[in-house]
Amino acid sequence: MVKVRIGIIGCGNISAAYLRTVQTFSVLNCVAVSDILPERARAAADTYGIPRACSPEELLADPEIQIVVNLTTPQSHTAVNLAALEAGKHVYTEKPLAVAREDGARVIALAEAKGLRVGCAPGTFLGGGLQTCRKLIDDGAIGRPVAAAAFMMGHGHESWHPDPAYYYKRGAGPMFDMGPYYLTALTTLLGPIRRIAGIAGIQIGERTITSQPKYGEKITVETPDHVTGLIEFSSGAIGTIITTFATWHSQLPRIEIYGTEGTLNVPDPNTLAGPVSIACAGTREFVDVPLTHGHSDGHAMWGIGVAEMAHALLADRPHRASGRQAYHVLDLMNGFLESSAGSVYYETVSSMERPAPLPTGLPEDQLD
Repeated sequence: MVKVRIGIIGCGNISAAYLRTVQTFSVLNCVAVSDILPERARAAADTYGIPRACSPEELLADPEIQIVVNLTTPQSHTAVNLAALEAGKHVYTEKPLAVAREDGARVIALAEAKGLRVGCAPGTFLGGGLQTCRKLIDDGAIGRPVAAAAFMMGHGHESWHPDPAYYYKRGAGPMFDMGPYYLTALTTLLGPIRRIAGIAGIQIGERTITSQPKYGEKITVETPDHVTGLIEFSSGAIGTIITTFATWHSQLPRIEIYGTEGTLNVPDPNTLAGPVSIACAGTREFVDVPLTHGHSDGHAMWGIGVAEMAHALLADRPHRASGRQAYHVLDLMNGFLESSAGSVYYETVSSMERPAPLPTGLPEDQLD
């Protein structure tokens, strides 16, 4: 098989997950890693058998690299994405696409002007769980979707992350950190969103780190740690979303889709697998549905979006984890906070097409 050569910029906390998984897909060949800290790039190259560790500038100048995978912090996403595009590379970036809406728009505009591709995490909607849900909806298993509810309930990062302060600054919080998984899933299943309303607040203003190595340090929370939103899809369906770092426990589902003929229970969008269950009209019990698609192994989840983009590049077709969808998600996340601050509905300035469903029966290491 022809391989697409990729290079990774950013060898921080998330890079290990990518480096473990991009090499499980036969379409990808990771030829270089880079970081502003040279020792971090060298350690990543040594650990995962990558041929070359270099500076970001050297990686961007390498004519063999076709896709740059941007794993820097969100505040650096725009600068790295623009630099990669200026260097003539396609880009796949960790979520979110950018922090500010206008920065995301600059990235999309430059890519389109240069005839290059922008892909963006999360790619988890390509897994067997959400692809099964997509097929059930498209096949009419719950009739016409009329409503949806999504809940990301948790208490934040200070008890487990080695450097959790970032998650309570602008551009993070529960909406920007975890919202991309839920909003990508919802728009993949139900299509673009027309308008939204939000109520957001800082509910726990100071956090104490209980993880190492910064145990005992205090964090001042600078962005809402609880965000509740109302959604009107372009299809007419109505949705609710909550993302929070201000709760300890919950028994709410991750996502449910309500249709005229039944209800679909959607699995955690931060995974590739199930379970998927459905309760049809006239019944009271949810019944588990066997997954119709593969790619449900969590060990592959971080590389799957990059691999699908590489397949699309070789086949000269649209890739599924698209920059347009990522920009729509960015528009929505900012919109929830702006709606709350201004006590008004937010009318989206973006739209998207639902990514094409994956065919069934694909080998586990391929997405075409």
